[in-house]
Amino acid sequence: MNDARAARPPLDRDGADRALARLRDEQERIGAALLELEAHQGYRLLDGAALDGGTRRVQAEVRARMAEVWALFDRYGRTLAEAERLRARHSRPDRAQLAELTRLLAGPSVELPAEEVPLERRTLLAAPSGEKLTLQEVVARMTPLYEDVAKTVAALDTVWSALLARLAEAEAEQRAAAGLLASLGGTDPDLERLTAELAAMAAVVRGDPLALASGGRADTGRLDTLRTALADVRRDLEEAQRLREGFADRIAGIASVLDALRAAEAEARRARDEVLAKIASPVLPDLPDMSATLADRLAAVGHPPPGAAARAGGWNDLAGRVADLDRAMRAALDRARRDAEVIRGLLDRREELRGRLEAYRAKAARLGGAEDAELAAIYERARELLWTSPCDLREATVTLSGYQQAITSRVKGAQR
Repeated sequence: MNDARAARPPLDRDGADRALARLRDEQERIGAALLELEAHQGYRLLDGAALDGGTRRVQAEVRARMAEVWALFDRYGRTLAEAERLRARHSRPDRAQLAELTRLLAGPSVELPAEEVPLERRTLLAAPSGEKLTLQEVVARMTPLYEDVAKTVAALDTVWSALLARLAEAEAEQRAAAGLLASLGGTDPDLERLTAELAAMAAVVRGDPLALASGGRADTGRLDTLRTALADVRRDLEEAQRLREGFADRIAGIASVLDALRAAEAEARRARDEVLAKIASPVLPDLPDMSATLADRLAAVGHPPPGAAARAGGWNDLAGRVADLDRAMRAALDRARRDAEVIRGLLDRREELRGRLEAYRAKAARLGGAEDAELAAIYERARELLWTSPCDLREATVTLSGYQQAITSRVKGAQR
């Protein structure tokens, strides 16, 4: 192969000058491409980081390939520089000089030291010796190395950038939460736990990002979960801060809900007493005295002044207790109002049946049933049930239904 390459006819002067110009341009473009690759964000991250695991192995491979590329490029440049010096010394090169220029520009003029010959190009019995390449072969040797590094760096940069972006968001949430907690005082076990988890994740992201990659894409699930959890903690701490700034108003608001709860419970009890007096065997909901228990909890968080409570567990703890109390107070108020409505519904049912009874009686009169003894007897029975305390709603409903059916049957009979 070397002999065939060396046997080519020498370039003439114009051919040598054209080859020199082309190779200078090629050298500049190759150099610019290599510098651009090394300036790439992914390459800078990879080259300058202290890495572990699979990413460290990739880092070593990239460094080795780039070192090989630069070594080849350096030998390429030396050979081209030697040809340029030769051409510069002889404005009218003779045959021997043109032959030398041809060897340098187109022949196997780039000699690699034995240690730089790739393993796959060595043989078992041949003595270690340097390999000779043409400038074109040097470029062909550099090209796959460069492309492999570029692909590796681009893929790693895609993964790393996504992970670092998510990590930055999570760390921002953690800093915000930690700052709030520092101003509020006390401790937050959830924040401590999440901070430790975030530190461990940050070490992986910065030290071995490929451990968090799947199918060439970043797996940000754990970071997203951490960010969400930290955001929840931050919001709780912001609520604690708002509580500290408007503690008196917040307590006053809860106290007003307590007043409404007491009124709703009292109304439910009044309705229960009235139903027990006016309705026979009613099925009534239990009426727990929640206002008394919740009043004690309100006193615990509102008195003494918040300073003492805040020192015990911090405003964050106090905010949680106040929020729980607020929720419990409103839930109790909703229940008391529903209970009162259910109880009042029994009385409303009695009034509804009374109204329907009088409506049916008017209908019977319009149809000529005013003198009907059977209808009158049913009416009187229903009226007695509905206007007697306690009222048996079940029997009154059955009797009223019978009264309606009797009227309907007489209408059908008259139509026949």
